Amino acid sequence: MIMKLKFKEIRLSLAFFLLFALVSNFSFGTGSTQIWIPSTDFQKFKTLHLGIDNYLRVKNQADGSRGAGMYDIGLTAGILPWEKFQAEVGIDYLGMGDGIYDKSPVYFNLKLGTPEGALFKGAPAIAFGGQNFGTKSNLTNYNVVYGLIAKTIPVLGRVSAGYYTGNSKVLVDENLAKAQSGVLLSLDRAMTEISDKLWFAVDYQGGKNYLGALNVGFSWAFTSKISVIFAYDIYNNHKVAYNTNNLNVNSFTTQLDINF
Repeated sequence: MIMKLKFKEIRLSLAFFLLFALVSNFSFGTGSTQIWIPSTDFQKFKTLHLGIDNYLRVKNQADGSRGAGMYDIGLTAGILPWEKFQAEVGIDYLGMGDGIYDKSPVYFNLKLGTPEGALFKGAPAIAFGGQNFGTKSNLTNYNVVYGLIAKTIPVLGRVSAGYYTGNSKVLVDENLAKAQSGVLLSLDRAMTEISDKLWFAVDYQGGKNYLGALNVGFSWAFTSKISVIFAYDIYNNHKVAYNTNNLNVNSFTTQLDINF
């Protein structure tokens, strides 16, 4: 059975999506995620999410210096009233620990899709979106667009798979060769055997650009609206720089999530 939405409503939603993309003329931060990659989750209509993420490098670079940390403060809001067709938009303030990148710290994101079982019985969740849309051409405009599907498997958890691509002038390897695309994979589940407040995830973003990484971690829900993720980030390419001075050394992240 197809999704029970009027065709007119779908057209209006798509029109809003296109209008936002055209008038913003920016690059995106990140919306609802697993640890590192996007997820098929959405903020509910008229709800607001505050995320405060810290990434601390775990060891020194070859020259003995410790790479600068990254700090991200973001707001994400649900913008559609339907359960079977959802969308969210967001804005991030991202500090890269660099005097050049940090002159343009604002990024935007947008995502739309359907939850599991919305299109037909047993259907996977589907999400399409864009993130890391920054305001400085050929510097922070990573312009990542992606598609994802996700399905919850009993006992195992939720499995997600997808693909992304972005600005080939910015997403490069250590030799400045194009490296703008890659797979998106994740497994996440609530660890109810231990506690209904505990959640575990592992996710992977392919590519030899600075975004490529394997991430493993867990979160603890202190209340129904406040949780914190603790995770370790293993980057695919340690030779590529994430700002003008620092190489992509592995990092430890904490991510505070507050829902309003």
